[in-house]
Amino acid sequence: MAELHDVLIRPIMTEKTTGLEEAGNVYAFEVGVGANKHEIKTAIESVFGVSVEDVRTAVVRGKNKRFGRYYGKRSNWKKAYVKLSEGDSLNFYESQ
Repeated sequence: MAELHDVLIRPIMTEKTTGLEEAGNVYAFEVGVGANKHEIKTAIESVFGVSVEDVRTAVVRGKNKRFGRYYGKRSNWKKAYVKLSEGDSLNFYESQ
């Protein structure tokens, strides 16, 4: 199994994901491209101490960008939507 810091990279906090948190107890994370659903589930449960019901993943394709007169491509990255069990929640806004 991969290391936890290779599986979980950062939480994604946007207007859309905040709505998902309020409506369905679903949180979004940027995860490693090689991480699978089982690794993501165990990483979330061990780091935050919550129980995970469901994990959905999506690969976000990198955009073609222009850097001056040169063309390049941003890297692909993976996003995971994690649904927590009833009664569990994550709070990223509190300091520890």
